[in-house]
Amino acid sequence: MIPSTPKNLNLQQVFTWLMEDGIVKKEDAKSAYNHARGIHKNGPATMHVLTAVAQSKLYSALRPAQLLTLDWLTEWAARKVNLPFYRIDPLKIDFTKVSDVMSSTYATRFNILPVDADNDSVIIATTDPYDNAWLDEIRRITQKEIRLVLANPLDIAQYTAQFFSLAKSIKDARKSNGNDIALRNNFEQLVELGRSNKQVDANDQHVINIVDWLWQFAFDQRASDIHLEPKREMATIRFRIDGVLHQVYQVPAIVMIAMTARIKLLGRMDVIEKRRPQDGRVKTRTADGQEVELRLSTLPTAFGEKLVMRIFDPEVVVKTLPELGFPPLDAIRWDNLTQKPHGIILVTGPTGSGKTTTLYTTLKALATSDVNVCTVEDPIEMVEASFNQMQVQANIDLSFADGIRALMRQDPDIIMVGEIRDLPTAEMAIQAALTGHLVLSTLHTNDAPSAIMRLLQLGVPYYLLEATIVGILAQRLVRTLCPHCKSADGEIDDAVWAAIVEESSVPKPSTIYRPVGCLECRQTGYKGRTGLYELLTVTQAFSKMIKSDSDIHELRAQAVKDEMKPLRIAGAHKIIDGVTTADEVLKVTSSLF
Repeated sequence: MIPSTPKNLNLQQVFTWLMEDGIVKKEDAKSAYNHARGIHKNGPATMHVLTAVAQSKLYSALRPAQLLTLDWLTEWAARKVNLPFYRIDPLKIDFTKVSDVMSSTYATRFNILPVDADNDSVIIATTDPYDNAWLDEIRRITQKEIRLVLANPLDIAQYTAQFFSLAKSIKDARKSNGNDIALRNNFEQLVELGRSNKQVDANDQHVINIVDWLWQFAFDQRASDIHLEPKREMATIRFRIDGVLHQVYQVPAIVMIAMTARIKLLGRMDVIEKRRPQDGRVKTRTADGQEVELRLSTLPTAFGEKLVMRIFDPEVVVKTLPELGFPPLDAIRWDNLTQKPHGIILVTGPTGSGKTTTLYTTLKALATSDVNVCTVEDPIEMVEASFNQMQVQANIDLSFADGIRALMRQDPDIIMVGEIRDLPTAEMAIQAALTGHLVLSTLHTNDAPSAIMRLLQLGVPYYLLEATIVGILAQRLVRTLCPHCKSADGEIDDAVWAAIVEESSVPKPSTIYRPVGCLECRQTGYKGRTGLYELLTVTQAFSKMIKSDSDIHELRAQAVKDEMKPLRIAGAHKIIDGVTTADEVLKVTSSLF
């Protein structure tokens, strides 16, 4: 039960609690209180008392002496008033639904924000558990049970403005664009009489606001991909974060059409054409001025066009190999390979395993003023000024093979081929390597030795592979443990460790780190991703084993003798170092066996 006094949460009450709990010593309380009061008095009129205390940069007198952050103070205050602490996660809030509970003006007036609602109850986040004069009025209007939670004051202020503004834009966009089901252009056409044929306006200000919000929200959430998925009535927006898809929001199908049209317009794609897949790109800026590229891809589906946006951070190409996850020894071996004057270097792995990032990082380091780096890609992933980039265009019969043939007349030193998909491309890549060029490319195989078998299956003669292949890198991406909450008190089962290291002599660790979950990682226990790498350098012994009837097991055994660490062994070392978990390693390497 919330106490009836005092009338509001004030600095005096907060410091009384801090002294009661021994967080602030009595002899330090007066100076700390005066400092916080000065900040509160001189700050904006809307500054919350907990914000003023957080800005005082106080440290707890209890061990460990941690900084009293606003999140910590809010969670602590929630326990003092016997209310649940609520971390506002915009990925989990249907802000159109909660914005129906009250107006933006009303929420701003009382510093409250509805965060969830169902048929029976509404959860409302507040910054002041004592200021509840509005409670009876909202209970009477909604005819529902009201459940109070305490939330970070800055989060409430931020998301109140954002949620209500976006909810209004979506409602207004739906209203201005109508509800014409015929506009959806899907394969499940419904005929409804009396509908107008009003066109969707991609330049409607409400639609512009929604798209701007979508991109900024994706950047803030560290998303790598944005999925816009049309459905029959309500379309879905999903983000891929650290390799996992999260549903973000649902919008009316008619609004999704307008959003897709707006993004296609910005990506210089054919807005009218909805029957065939299209590709495009957009370059935009984040709120802090950082440039970000988005690669666009549309696909006609049963309910309309599905749009996926791959987000590329230009800063990724200036990362070092250790920052990508390369072990020190493999980083040196990879650098030695890429310094060779000619030959073919392959990077293999499934879609989304970080192959492009590895190649761009490598090429960026190689592209000095005295080196001509040329690429042929489909599509160009990231525009980089230090490369000469060309895009495959099937509509004018410009294939990978044609692109390599043209690049060889451009006096290149290094050629990057986006992907070896067929025999003509493989033959041209080999021809380039034989004529004194260093060729880097990607291939879709499970591990490094399998790349040899794949090229043989394409029809490449074994003696050409023996003469040109100098190295193969297989890679995967695993989620990394959140550095803020991971705990070093986990154990790993003998059978699980045996499955990871197989016959290797990597000793089992006595304790390992395990995921816990905190506010920083959205209670997942993981934050960010790192690479697992399997680097095969083609030695003379390995080269002699490349035959038309090569055995993959013999190739793999020889590669291990030549210092190749299999992907699972690379994962085992990441587990020992406390970077990731056994579950993550087994998940991304399960296709190998």
